[in-house]
Amino acid sequence: MLTHLYISNIVLIEKLNLEFGAGLNILTGETGAGKSILMDALALALGARSDAGLVRHGCDSASVIAEFDTINAELCKILDENGIDCDDNLILRRTLSADGKSRAWINDTPVSIKTLKQVGDTLVEIHGQFANHALLNPSTHRDALDAFGVATIPDYAQLLSRTHDAYIAYHNAKKKLDDLQKTLEKSASDRDFLTHNVNELSALGVQVGEEEQLASQRTSMMNAEKDSAILSDAIAALNPRGESLYDNIYTAANILLRIKTDPNPYTEQIDALYNAAQILSDVEEKLAPAEIDTATLDSVEERLFAIRAAARKYRVTADELPQKLAEMTEQLNAIENSDTELKKQTAIVKSAYSEFTAAATQLTNARADAAKQLRTRMLAELPDLKLGNADFMAECAAAAPSVDGCDDIVFMIKTNPGMPFAPLHRAASGGELARLMLALRVVLSNSGAGHTFVFDEIDTGISGATASAVGDRLNRLATGSQALVITHSAQVAGYADKHFKISKQTHDDTTTTTVTEITGDDRINEIARIISGAKITPESLATARTLIKN
Repeated sequence: MLTHLYISNIVLIEKLNLEFGAGLNILTGETGAGKSILMDALALALGARSDAGLVRHGCDSASVIAEFDTINAELCKILDENGIDCDDNLILRRTLSADGKSRAWINDTPVSIKTLKQVGDTLVEIHGQFANHALLNPSTHRDALDAFGVATIPDYAQLLSRTHDAYIAYHNAKKKLDDLQKTLEKSASDRDFLTHNVNELSALGVQVGEEEQLASQRTSMMNAEKDSAILSDAIAALNPRGESLYDNIYTAANILLRIKTDPNPYTEQIDALYNAAQILSDVEEKLAPAEIDTATLDSVEERLFAIRAAARKYRVTADELPQKLAEMTEQLNAIENSDTELKKQTAIVKSAYSEFTAAATQLTNARADAAKQLRTRMLAELPDLKLGNADFMAECAAAAPSVDGCDDIVFMIKTNPGMPFAPLHRAASGGELARLMLALRVVLSNSGAGHTFVFDEIDTGISGATASAVGDRLNRLATGSQALVITHSAQVAGYADKHFKISKQTHDDTTTTTVTEITGDDRINEIARIISGAKITPESLATARTLIKN
């Protein structure tokens, strides 16, 4: 619902801050007071095409801010796609410079004019010279008819849900069949290639984690081989020139034993030599390198290289080779069992399509019933709106299968007998079209909750009972939603929940338009002015009092 509209420097409007309410908001004023300017400003805030001529003379720029307090699921989706926070309030802001450049923001986030218009179209539906989208767009007619059907026909919602679910099941089954056929066509041509690869990987028998284990084992064995060489070098250092240092020391000790002096003065040295010989013997024994199983090392390296070569060949990691084998085995099995799989999936698709067509056919029949009831309701509304010669129908045509069934719906109208039916947006214009849309919106009022409707020129060419009927229907439409109506009709104005008067003043060669909310006697005087013109009479005041409904 539109709660506030702030306008700055738009044509005759210098500054204006309007606070609208729920229900029916009526705007009245003398011809030329600036009602169309107000609509221009609102349309600008909603993303309409800009015009530098809207900027007030002598000003560098103009701006419009529209604030709303109702956000639906569709709008939240648009906001989320554009990175805009979705809360209970929404502020649309548009600026226009004197050179024609325009900028837009939503909740202080800069957006394109296209995005602003997309958001504006979901919030406000305008009928009149700025008529926009909603029910004038045939693409919305099926959803509108379905909303009417849900409200009037038992089990209609279940039919919609059943058709939706059945199509999803059919679509998924058909996609699986298409994927299977493509896979089999490609795989069949590679049968020999697959067979060779499956045999190769099966023979290799790679296990997850095996590459890491082999690499670790290979590293350990290679390190042991290097250590053996180091130990050999150490022993060689203890035995220079190939002589046995142990033998030399032992021999030296034995020679010293032959000393004739008694006691032998070299006994301690002889013992030291024997001890040294023993120590050297122990060191040589402990430094002796272990034998390396070169055959095992060769086997580990060969296995590791084979696994890594396979991983490169199939462009996967070594640990993914078992999964690659499983995938290729599945493809090969699919080729071998292709006829069985195709027949099975084809049967599933056929069954799913039968379920969908059954549901879609029932939905088509329900839509036909809804279309009849909608036509009956519409024809009951039209005479009171001075459209007694008009006729309405919801035309159902076959459409490609989708989650919405197999129907295209277009609202058709003819305004005079003998004329052919034509799509709604082509069959009427001005106030006549606005009254048609009012009737349709009243009949479809269940789908307009929380929405804002704007009607301009809806009272063109009508008065008396017809104007009263228009006011009554505007009042009904505004219940549970909001309507902004610019009118010249006293009967329509009498239904207002909030009444605004548009005035134009000239001072020191400067003309400005103002809008003020009126109540009490001011409202009675304004309705009397509409009735009798510039001169308000006691009779027009009395009539005005009888016309005020709210």
